[in-house]
Amino acid sequence: MAFIKLQFKPGINRDQTNYSNEGGWWDGNRIRFRSGYPQKIGGWAKAATSQFYGVCRQFWNWITTYSDNFVALGTNNKLYINAGGEFYDITPLRATNPTLGSTITDNCVQTFNGLTTVTLNLGSATDPNCVIGSFVTVRGVTGTVGGIPNSEINANQIVTAVGATSLSFVVTTTATSNVAAGGGTAIFIDFEIAPGNTVSTSGYGWGVSTWGRGTWGSGSPTPLFTLQRDWFFDNLDNDLVMNIREGVPYYWARGAAANLTTALATRAITLAAYATSEGYPSAAVPVEVMQLLVSQQDRHVLAFGAVPFGSTNPDDFDPLLIRWCSQGSPGEWTPTVTNSAGFIRVSRGSTIVQALPTRQEILVFTDTHLFALQFLGTTDVFGLQEYADNISIISPRAAVSAANITYWMGKGKFYAYTGRVETLACTLRNHVFENLNLDQAGQIVSGTNEQWNEVWWFYPSADSNWNNKYVIYNHLERLWYYGDMERTAWLDSSLQQFPLAADTNEGAVKGYIYFHEDGVDDDGVPMEAFILSNDFDIGDGDNFMLTSRLIPDVNFSGSTVSTSPTATVTIYPRNFPGQSYNSNMTETKSVIGNSANVDEYTNQVFMRSRARQMAFKIQSANLGTQWQLGAPRLDAKQDGRR
Repeated sequence: MAFIKLQFKPGINRDQTNYSNEGGWWDGNRIRFRSGYPQKIGGWAKAATSQFYGVCRQFWNWITTYSDNFVALGTNNKLYINAGGEFYDITPLRATNPTLGSTITDNCVQTFNGLTTVTLNLGSATDPNCVIGSFVTVRGVTGTVGGIPNSEINANQIVTAVGATSLSFVVTTTATSNVAAGGGTAIFIDFEIAPGNTVSTSGYGWGVSTWGRGTWGSGSPTPLFTLQRDWFFDNLDNDLVMNIREGVPYYWARGAAANLTTALATRAITLAAYATSEGYPSAAVPVEVMQLLVSQQDRHVLAFGAVPFGSTNPDDFDPLLIRWCSQGSPGEWTPTVTNSAGFIRVSRGSTIVQALPTRQEILVFTDTHLFALQFLGTTDVFGLQEYADNISIISPRAAVSAANITYWMGKGKFYAYTGRVETLACTLRNHVFENLNLDQAGQIVSGTNEQWNEVWWFYPSADSNWNNKYVIYNHLERLWYYGDMERTAWLDSSLQQFPLAADTNEGAVKGYIYFHEDGVDDDGVPMEAFILSNDFDIGDGDNFMLTSRLIPDVNFSGSTVSTSPTATVTIYPRNFPGQSYNSNMTETKSVIGNSANVDEYTNQVFMRSRARQMAFKIQSANLGTQWQLGAPRLDAKQDGRR
């Protein structure tokens, strides 16, 4: 028999038929290419054992002048700063009536014998924005109430029921008696901002003003669209500026060097409240913003999409308006001849989708155009230049820069900006865009994995309401590959040892931060990975092939298993491209490495198959196993034309 060297073209191609792309790769999961050869991707592990509440959509990492290494993250429920592996809750309190005190909360705690439910009976109407799922912090309860220690009541609580003048939550300890009114006379309740949606929802409702817009049955339903809760972050020097997408801008101050403990225990405040504290008019601060961003070189805080100057009505929100504060003064938004505050309006498109800072400019993506915002240093402060028309961007976090090139996912294809806008050649275009849940496209998040020269996009498949797939572009080798993974946020920061990712398990109450490229496993359990080739044949399929053995070429470098790392190789035979593989002739064998020497492994495996065309697959599902495939050789010969 003669050996066939199985050396396939790098990258996965699903935009051609299996047979027409002979000599390439057809399918895979959790693999990448290094120097043209496939290998299993790196694993991940929890960055900390503590969890966050809600679905995380955004990270921001910065180091202060005091060497604090902070990671800010926002969920649909909470706003956190992670420092030293611990989560510090800085979720803003509501600007209207954030605390209740005095006589209306005197002895407001009620317990019920045999239950873990605690009710707070207030002396006035409950905060109208307090709904089931809201978070409140109770302070000042003294003693034990109905057998429940005050330490369990004086905590951050999730509201489980709301009445006209009451709210309830659940604690750990079961009450041993009924108490109608207890807890003392110095009780305070801090109401956090209302929680947001975990996913975007759409549907139809009836018009406002006259319900139904006329007599019964004469009205027309009104389209309703509710966005998922998104946060945007940036830092101005040591401090953090942030906003809810199409919502309120906020500010968190790091403070003096010695105030770290105090700062981490302090809630973020509205940017308007910060302006007031600095002596600036709060009414000038935009009350609704699409995205806050800091122009770092000139220290301006910019609002992309904002309520115009002179208005405090959120209904006046202009999705194409860009406003900025005076240089270095995030509370000063009133344009005058003595400061640099100002505004400019994007001329084309219907809404700003994303603003992305690059080396020399800020790229501004509308739903139809790409603009560049540049600091001019003149009385105009900033200027806009149109770069491209008739483009699209699929989500507010779909664009990312790597190696001074900006890549983004549009509505139907991928783009690159290299000084000019180009369509990015993609061998997975149909595979991605024909299996995409457009109703949840706002969840799509991009990020880099610079160690491997990769750009990642996480997206929801057509049968999922959550990000459950990823597609990767290797910008150095210009290759595409994909796989399955549930991630809602991603950040590759030079300030962290590993890329960060968030997983909330399809809207679970709590989630974790993970370090990616940390180890080779799925957080301590085996990670499955495989790659499958396109079909190959002898003589354009004129003859059958008869195989007898395979000479493996595998590197197990990086494996952490104490016993021998193992991968399996499979030969799939069939006679026609439209036929399923012949299970009776499919051969799967193990390739076992030497844990003491990764360059030693099974010399040969005997694999007997017969067909006109065959495909090759390598996979692993064992703990601690890492592999890279080289160029294995298949012992095969022609075996007739029948």
